[in-house]
Amino acid sequence: MSDPFTGQTVESARRTLSARLRTAGIDEAELDARTLLGAALGLDLTGLVAQASRSLTVTEAATVAEYAARRMAGEPVARILGVREFWGLPFQLSHATLVPRPDTETVVELALEIIRERSSSTPPRIVDIGVGSGAILLALLHEVPGAFGIGIDLNLDALRTAKRNAAALGLAQRAAFVACSYLDALTGSFDLIVSNPPYIRTAEIADLSREVREHDPHLALDGGSDGFNAYRALIPQAAARLSPGGALIVEAGEGQADGIATLMQAAALTVERPPKADLAGIPRAVSARKMPP
Repeated sequence: MSDPFTGQTVESARRTLSARLRTAGIDEAELDARTLLGAALGLDLTGLVAQASRSLTVTEAATVAEYAARRMAGEPVARILGVREFWGLPFQLSHATLVPRPDTETVVELALEIIRERSSSTPPRIVDIGVGSGAILLALLHEVPGAFGIGIDLNLDALRTAKRNAAALGLAQRAAFVACSYLDALTGSFDLIVSNPPYIRTAEIADLSREVREHDPHLALDGGSDGFNAYRALIPQAAARLSPGGALIVEAGEGQADGIATLMQAAALTVERPPKADLAGIPRAVSARKMPP
């Protein structure tokens, strides 16, 4: 039996794919259809319009059918394509990495604000705890010439993915990657430590969207019974590794910012500014500084 896209034109395939995704309850069916079709055909939006009347090849039709089946089964578009844009940069993904989300760009925004306030002319030394695909660390290195960064992760596959992304973005010479728990393997001091740690309460993981629950690594999601396990571990370690005047920035889940600030203060860090909110108004990036003696 032939797949539903064999013999269709580019435009009719787009309409068929969109209709199938809508029927499957996919929220942005039109956008996902254009994205998946474009990827299967190697065309951008302009190309899809320009070639609307041509027929799909057998190979193209099979690829579209495969993508459609995977998306209808709940697999996110970024997982299907193996890449996601973050901070305007393309990041390869793997099963061991989260799909970078726009909310996390708030951490990058706050980090750049803090870096620009530094009085030192020496490029900052940066650590990203739980580096995943490398999205936060590599976005910062891309924006801050001369900065050097270390990405830490427990998962070797995640580290390999981040290393590939560093090479693809031309940042390999300014990035190193270390397998360890939090900051256990590092010595010395750093000017900026960033992290998007696991902060979902264990009991709430089952209620997450199918795309997240079934396809994001649980190690990167599960923050323990109250969602604060990772913060309790990393904040004291980060405080010990920050240079005088250095800053720690972490991503926060909804309703967690005040609790994180309290943990930072308990670690002798100074919370100088309110959390930075994401586009939905949720306090998303929490920072504190190690004051000079």
